[in-house]
Amino acid sequence: MRVLAAIWAITLSTPLWADPCDELPKPSVTIKRIEEKIAFNTQYSYKSLTNMGAALARPGKQVLGLTRGNASVSFSMNTPAFIDRTGHWECSSPQITVTYGLSPITVYVAKEFPEGSCAYKEIYEHEMRHVKAYQTHIADIEKLLADALNARFATGSPWRGPVGQTRARLQQEMTERWTSFVQREFNRVEEAQARIDSPEEYERVANACDGEIKKRTR
Repeated sequence: MRVLAAIWAITLSTPLWADPCDELPKPSVTIKRIEEKIAFNTQYSYKSLTNMGAALARPGKQVLGLTRGNASVSFSMNTPAFIDRTGHWECSSPQITVTYGLSPITVYVAKEFPEGSCAYKEIYEHEMRHVKAYQTHIADIEKLLADALNARFATGSPWRGPVGQTRARLQQEMTERWTSFVQREFNRVEEAQARIDSPEEYERVANACDGEIKKRTR
């Protein structure tokens, strides 16, 4: 019994080797939405707006108002790391922040329709539906972005590899893969925007205000 007790005591007192990589924070992804700033512009004529919105307007239709969103996405990284004694290998923990959104969102109303007029009100309210579609879409894709990026980068344990390669690989992947991924998700909003600009809506706005709009666009 004395021998067994001595062996047990020795086993307990032997220190266990600790992996210094375990001291690093777990990899993480943080998603931040840009607060949309809405700018208003009444400096352009409806003819100028028709040219500006030619790619989106229905053929033969005049553009009385226009809403444009400037899509933006940026990635920032912090990669705390531990380098082994040889100086050849490292473990690192990517801490990635993605900031995305539309800023600014600019609403144009043709200058032929002064603020306060019935026509201005109709056009403005129509364009604000486009603004709402942008805002809803930006909010809706947040979870999709978070799920996709967390699945790729928030692995639960540090990344291991040759010194310096992890950060370089991350930067390359952000540029070549994830920027275009976010841009594709931005572009899906165009389906909702097209539904707002239905033929029926074009006719409704054009004939609103007892013909005021048609008179000013002849």
